[in-house]
Amino acid sequence: MNCKTLAVTAFALSALASGAAMAADDKMKGGDKMGGEAALEKCYGVALAGKNDCAAGPGTTCAGTSKTDYQGNAWKHVAKGTCTTMKTPKGMGSLAPIKS
Repeated sequence: MNCKTLAVTAFALSALASGAAMAADDKMKGGDKMGGEAALEKCYGVALAGKNDCAAGPGTTCAGTSKTDYQGNAWKHVAKGTCTTMKTPKGMGSLAPIKS
């Protein structure tokens, strides 16, 4: 490969990596597929075992590591304003960790 081909390849790979990073950032912000901004919030006590989003507290390391259904320190991203209206067998969802 010549220098020009290498430079074009490097540029293309950089553009792909940047696009992927921006898409991941948009997902974390809660952007929807139509380009709108859907706000999300952490909701504690509503995740099923192994279905939590990242860092559920002591005894867990990241997403999918909660041990029990509706674990009080495990959270999931939900649409803003819906958390405290979510009913589970252990009570309502919470915006703060729930002590077991």
